[in-house]
Amino acid sequence: MSNLRYEDRGASADKNEVHAAIQGEDPGLFPGAFCKILPDTLTGSADHCVLIHADGAGTKSVAAWLWWKETGDASVFRGLAQDSLVMNLDDLLCVGATGPFLLSNTIGRNAKVIPGEIIAEIIAGYRDCAEMLGKHGIEIISGGGETADMGDAVRTLVVDSTLVTRMRRDDVISGDKIRPGLTIVGLASFGKAHYETAATSGMGSNGLTSARHDIFHHDYAGQYPETYDEAIPSELVYTGKYKVTDTLPDVGIDVGKLVLSPTRTYAPVMVEVLNRFRSQIHGIIHCSGGAQTKVLNFIEKLHVIKDNLFTLPPLFRIIREESGTGWEEMYKVFNMGHRMELYVDPSLAEAVIDIASRFSVEAKIIGRVEEAPAKKVTIRSEFGEFQYT
Repeated sequence: MSNLRYEDRGASADKNEVHAAIQGEDPGLFPGAFCKILPDTLTGSADHCVLIHADGAGTKSVAAWLWWKETGDASVFRGLAQDSLVMNLDDLLCVGATGPFLLSNTIGRNAKVIPGEIIAEIIAGYRDCAEMLGKHGIEIISGGGETADMGDAVRTLVVDSTLVTRMRRDDVISGDKIRPGLTIVGLASFGKAHYETAATSGMGSNGLTSARHDIFHHDYAGQYPETYDEAIPSELVYTGKYKVTDTLPDVGIDVGKLVLSPTRTYAPVMVEVLNRFRSQIHGIIHCSGGAQTKVLNFIEKLHVIKDNLFTLPPLFRIIREESGTGWEEMYKVFNMGHRMELYVDPSLAEAVIDIASRFSVEAKIIGRVEEAPAKKVTIRSEFGEFQYT
């Protein structure tokens, strides 16, 4: 068995085999961009481009199902809609897209265990999130979606969505503009932004397979066998000490609610940043799959050094304590405190931090970019120094 608990549970942090599978595909108009960018075949405009992006809430849906089974509270499923929408939206922000966005959602369920009330909560969640974003000038237009009953393939629930938008080609921000001498501004994934109804733990929608199994009690393996793959080694199935309704004394929140905290969107902050400084931003990275190593997919002959990270949010500390996972893997699987990075000239950093603070989103300089013979990311934290290539 490998040392990587995430892979042993059937997930991949860096998805190397996926990247290899699509290597021969057309990279789009801007090969260095965070999202694939297509010609505007809708109108034929040579000045514009089209983006279509698909993502979802991942296995966070299983944690939501556990919470519902234990508490009877179906409202938690509204957060899954936000998770799904935000994982698309914040990726698209990385290329400078600010909408309007067309939304289509796809729900795959096992109809024997997922009743209509849960579907209604998810649909309401998409509506709630779109209304919140609309108040900040980000237009999300729903085109409906599909709910598929897939009992043979889906044991509980899958919540995915797709966003489509159109933008000017000369407004695109591409990762190939990241260069030596740039400062990295990180936007915190935790706390309470003024556009959020409650504080977020920082979890986002990546690493939930590990988080769920590392934190939650082994009793759930027998109670809810539909929530995991029987091929996973038994010693990696629900290995923690917590029930979803256990309250952490030093945090004052149920563990399940910490894990299910809806993914923060940075859209209100980023739209203002882009409106003021678009031409001065050299790169934007959403630390989603691959977490703090995500930038490796967008650089060559550069050394990204992150040596001033945020204080570790409690949830990630709990995951580490319960799992014994090495810190090197933790930084590859979890965002560890910030999920959005802006690569800017040092002179612009404080202006970006000031905009974020006006939305009550903590931001700070978390690192820098240096020249190197080959691409590399170095993490320097209170837990040690870790290098990724």
